[in-house]
Amino acid sequence: MNTSSAASETKRPGSIACVGMGITLGSHLTPISRNHIETADVVFAALADKVTELWLGRMNANIRSLQPYYKPGKSRMKTYREWVEVMIAEVREGKRVCAVFYGHPGIFAWSPHKVVALARAEGYQAVMEPGVSAEDCLYADLGIDPGSLGCQHVEASQMLFYERVLDTTGHVVLWQLGVLGDRSLGRFTTPRPYRELLVERLCKDYSPDHEVILYRAATLALEKTFIQRMPLRDFPDATLTGQETLVLPPAGPLKRNGVMRARLDELDAIHGTGAELPATT
Repeated sequence: MNTSSAASETKRPGSIACVGMGITLGSHLTPISRNHIETADVVFAALADKVTELWLGRMNANIRSLQPYYKPGKSRMKTYREWVEVMIAEVREGKRVCAVFYGHPGIFAWSPHKVVALARAEGYQAVMEPGVSAEDCLYADLGIDPGSLGCQHVEASQMLFYERVLDTTGHVVLWQLGVLGDRSLGRFTTPRPYRELLVERLCKDYSPDHEVILYRAATLALEKTFIQRMPLRDFPDATLTGQETLVLPPAGPLKRNGVMRARLDELDAIHGTGAELPATT
């Protein structure tokens, strides 16, 4: 037996599991995530409402909210670093830690990735369990199959910070409209001028008349999914809660690649395969 290999596989006491509770309360939690919550010594909750925390409290009495770390004007990145420190401190104490996040813990969430990587680097057991994300709900509620025409996902502020190239023959989804253009990481609402700037940028690829969709998944079983269709030009006037996502449907058909199709014809002739194309509608 290789003793050095065995030593590298030995884990120190203490562990952390970052789990996703899904989007709709009580409906999306997976059995393995529930088990992590129920068996943890301490559960950290990165959730914005007390109702959800009370619901978690039925599974584990030791729930600690991470919300108080947010402060008006305080950088969100500073808050997220504090989350990592408070979570890893309990792991270092040898405790079995569970951290619960909305949706999928690895999507638009810096702290779960960081604490899992840090714990593993220090020799602790660390896992991330997937959850039903807002993206999953979006596909179901809007009837979009990302495998049909393709689906490009972009954090909305990146459209203003960077030179992003959009594929307008597929669906384009812009996330985190509530903090659009916020370079301070201390704002939680988006003033109208920032939305106007986003529309100006998007009009380089789309007509102002192009129909877009504002979407917000239901977080409660009795709540209705929010879907609002409008011309792109009207987006600055839309009422936002901060949880909406902007979906831009395709602006034109897929473009035929004649060169590659000719190459495929040659391969088909050699290998005796058919030339039927997969459906795109």
